[in-house]
Amino acid sequence: MLYHLFDLFNHLGWNIPGHGLMSYISFRVMLASIVSLLVALFAGKKIIAWLQRKQIGETIRDLGLEGQMQKAGTPTMGGIIIIISILSGALLFCDLTNIYTILLLVTTIVLGGLGFADDYIKVFKHDKNGLSEKAKLIGQFSLALGIALAMCFVPSFWPGETKEIVTTIPFVKAHEFDYSWLIPFKGQFGMYCTWALYVLVIIFIILACSNGTNLTDGLDGLAAGTSAIVGVVLGVFGWLSSSVMTSDYLGIMFLPGSGEVAVYMGALVGALIGFLWYNTYPAQVFMGDTGSLALGGIIGVGALLTRKELLLPVLCGIFLVESLSVLMQRFYFKYTKKKTGEGKRIFRMSPLHHHFQKEGIPALIQKPARALPESKITGRFWIIGIILAVSTLALLKLR
Repeated sequence: MLYHLFDLFNHLGWNIPGHGLMSYISFRVMLASIVSLLVALFAGKKIIAWLQRKQIGETIRDLGLEGQMQKAGTPTMGGIIIIISILSGALLFCDLTNIYTILLLVTTIVLGGLGFADDYIKVFKHDKNGLSEKAKLIGQFSLALGIALAMCFVPSFWPGETKEIVTTIPFVKAHEFDYSWLIPFKGQFGMYCTWALYVLVIIFIILACSNGTNLTDGLDGLAAGTSAIVGVVLGVFGWLSSSVMTSDYLGIMFLPGSGEVAVYMGALVGALIGFLWYNTYPAQVFMGDTGSLALGGIIGVGALLTRKELLLPVLCGIFLVESLSVLMQRFYFKYTKKKTGEGKRIFRMSPLHHHFQKEGIPALIQKPARALPESKITGRFWIIGIILAVSTLALLKLR
């Protein structure tokens, strides 16, 4: 809103000192980060107090994890803090007519609302199952399909007459991968198949990122800290892609208007840093599905908008490994139970972060021998996340 207000002043010829700063993406990124951070810090305290008055506490099942039962009664639904903070920074400093901003706002609101409904049922209806898996998937799929159709048919995504569906990929000349290379058909039919494939990729990435972040939200500060690291990199990608000079220098696609992704990610990172003030060990509040579903969706959509979706396995390596650990554990348990009559485990417990909290459970992987403190697990995952983030940025120079 402030962005549009200063733009109006500029068109009216009002010479207000500093009004030109709003035209700089870097300046708006900093302001969005600061505002979101401050909103999270000050509004977060009041929201946590309200949650405590409403006795919206986490119900804990005793799974034998270190420090687990001490978390009973800790307020959940703290994702409300994250969403309010993100929207505060984004609405003030993003270009609200920009299609990148619109899709990110829709993603935040829809998935945040879906997660809120799940948390509401768990807390107020006292149904520990919350929304059914089917209902969640329908909501996520509907959003993902809408994003996919927008990216396919909104003209501003495809300037010019050609509509080649390309994305950034390392190790190849010009850093570009064309989805049509995966389609054996040529001509009009081949083009339709390429677009259909692209729609499926978009849907898969949004669902995978949203659910991957949800699975990672199991330790104090883990999902929020890891998402903040990813958000920084996506913001850098948005800023680099919006500049003709930097995109040409790095050999990546020039995407007019993608600087708004950088501003939005600035709001995201600021909100998460503010939330971590209350969410680091020992947590005063949990984000719940309200926060985790929205965060994953924002990350997935942000990567798609900046055409960096094929870098996600590296950038979001933590989310990927967490998701794979759950799939591997379930498959191996069912397979061994069918073969031997007794289910066996690869990890002591999944998702992976819980493996490091358990000891004395028979599993293929027995290291570390002793359970680690929760704060140490979170810290080490953050370090790995930073390494993956730096590696993702370094990939832009490899060809």
